[in-house]
Amino acid sequence: MDVGRSADPDGWPFAEPRNVAVFTVRSVIVGSEPVLRVCHDTEDGGWQFLTGETVSMKEAMLVALSNIVERDRSLMELADLPLGWQASREAPGKQWIRKRMA
Repeated sequence: MDVGRSADPDGWPFAEPRNVAVFTVRSVIVGSEPVLRVCHDTEDGGWQFLTGETVSMKEAMLVALSNIVERDRSLMELADLPLGWQASREAPGKQWIRKRMA
């Protein structure tokens, strides 16, 4: 975890509150696609939880961070993802690969 970040006593590892709005796509919310790419934006500190496919604005959604984490607890592993970095994986259960965004 980054210096300065502190998880709350009940195990929430993100520095952001549970109800912070994050970007995702409809297919993640309805459960037809898994999150395979996560971005932590430099400009605004925002989070994106995506399928790895090209995102259509008509499919984009804003949801609470806790809503995404409830669907996939492995996303908690990325709570310390630095600003300007992304993580991707081949499939659910596979290892997250982290890298700085270009």
